[in-house]
Amino acid sequence: MTLDPGPLAPALAAAEEAGWTTARLDLGGVRTRAGLMRRAADALDLPEWFGGNWDALADVLRDLSWLPRAPGRLVAVVSWQEYAAARPDDWETLREVLEEAVDFWREDPAGPPLTVLLAGPAPDGGRAAPPHSARGRD
Repeated sequence: MTLDPGPLAPALAAAEEAGWTTARLDLGGVRTRAGLMRRAADALDLPEWFGGNWDALADVLRDLSWLPRAPGRLVAVVSWQEYAAARPDDWETLREVLEEAVDFWREDPAGPPLTVLLAGPAPDGGRAAPPHSARGRD
């Protein structure tokens, strides 16, 4: 499933209605990588052992044992455009981490799917080029 930029509320409502765990990662006002890690920890309610770096973020997104069981998980990244424009290298790394986590859960036939969507258009007015979302199973 790929979500083009559009209203976020219907996607979150549908996921919640299906019993999925949802999280909204709002990057508005985030200016640094450390700020991004803090925001992610708060928004995703990451476990205390989260180390606050890229490797740790990748680890917690591949080991979701700290989350309650759910038939699926949806992470909506909002207000990301300013951060992406100001810190393109970090933004690209975050996209890669998210993409790898989506791929990891897609390849696990026993695990619930992880979907990540970027809300809103890319800063250049083009497509957001989301780190592709996926539904692992129907």
